[in-house]
Amino acid sequence: MQPVLVTAAILWQNSRILLAQRPQHDRMAGLWEFPGGKIEAGETPQNCLQRELLEELGIETQIGNLFMETDYHYPHIYIRLLAFHAIPVKGQLVLHNHAAIAWVLPHELLQYPLAPADVPIATRLAHETTT
Repeated sequence: MQPVLVTAAILWQNSRILLAQRPQHDRMAGLWEFPGGKIEAGETPQNCLQRELLEELGIETQIGNLFMETDYHYPHIYIRLLAFHAIPVKGQLVLHNHAAIAWVLPHELLQYPLAPADVPIATRLAHETTT
């Protein structure tokens, strides 16, 4: 089974990282995640992430380097999550798909109930920014 390619933004502002809470009507309701989404046919991961952040949060972003890849097998889908550093460059945050957002210091990331695929990313961020 081939994984579905999904992007995630490690969106930085004032030394904090944005987490977004999944809505109550969605799978994994209430869990927190790095915002992003599925890569569409013919789309680069960076273009996908820019599109998803504009659609979901109303912001334009500058996408940086790939931070890490992680695979996760959910009961309903197998994903390969590509996490990129990013910074907001234009627009005000508007919640189109999420229940809430939080700007979190890296060492606080694991205090939030995260979507399972996001845990390895948060763990590495928390470790690398505190050592």
